[in-house]
Amino acid sequence: MANSPSGDSLLSRFVTILGAFDSHRSSMTISALSRRVGIPLATTHRLVGQLLGERLLERGAEGEVRLGVRLWELASRGSRTTDLREIALPFMEDVQTVVQQHTTLSVLDSENVLYIERLTTKGSAVNITRIAGRLPIHACSSGLVLLAHSSSEFQDDVLSRSLMRYTENTVTEPASLRRLLAEIRMLGFASVPGIIVPTTTGIAVPVFEAGDRVIAALNVIVPLGEEDLRATVPALKTAARGISRALGAQRPRDIGARIRPGS
Repeated sequence: MANSPSGDSLLSRFVTILGAFDSHRSSMTISALSRRVGIPLATTHRLVGQLLGERLLERGAEGEVRLGVRLWELASRGSRTTDLREIALPFMEDVQTVVQQHTTLSVLDSENVLYIERLTTKGSAVNITRIAGRLPIHACSSGLVLLAHSSSEFQDDVLSRSLMRYTENTVTEPASLRRLLAEIRMLGFASVPGIIVPTTTGIAVPVFEAGDRVIAALNVIVPLGEEDLRATVPALKTAARGISRALGAQRPRDIGARIRPGS
């Protein structure tokens, strides 16, 4: 595929343009898009025209462009995340009924946690997660669960990097992080206070697929100081078992069975 003067392929420039839209910038003018992606304006006009023609982008009432419905349609066909969301949703609703706080489902994508479903309750704790949003793997309970059940090679790669410290509770030192991951594997859940938002605690458990591999993390966000692990962990555990069985896990593990005395 032909390259640009910068060496980027046509496909990579299309991906760059589509990836420029997020929850903070869901639509923008072509000029603003050009500045955001660092592609010359004339080239951006041409590429946007092709994407509009394929209905991967669409125009708004003021002439701005945004992601097209066809992009969602194509992404939804046969996507493993779509199947996972549909299976998990009834179980997530059960968890939310018990906990009455934000409930999320996420998967590992590269070195980030990608949130594919979120249920919310009015008046719930502050929650920075969004559907199709991402958080760093080391700075959220779901990420720590997914990292704890990843290969040792992947863990070594993550821990060898400089990790951002978001709050005083964010664990970034490799030895401390390894101990935390070992504890999560032993207990079967993660409960981490204030590691990215100082006023909340994330509690997460793993979800297994066929072959008993961890495919996702099920999580709730509660206000700091209001953690009730004896109620929350069993609710998460039960839901995760149900999702895991539906995904073909042969013997879903006793997720979150052990809770520290006094928790």
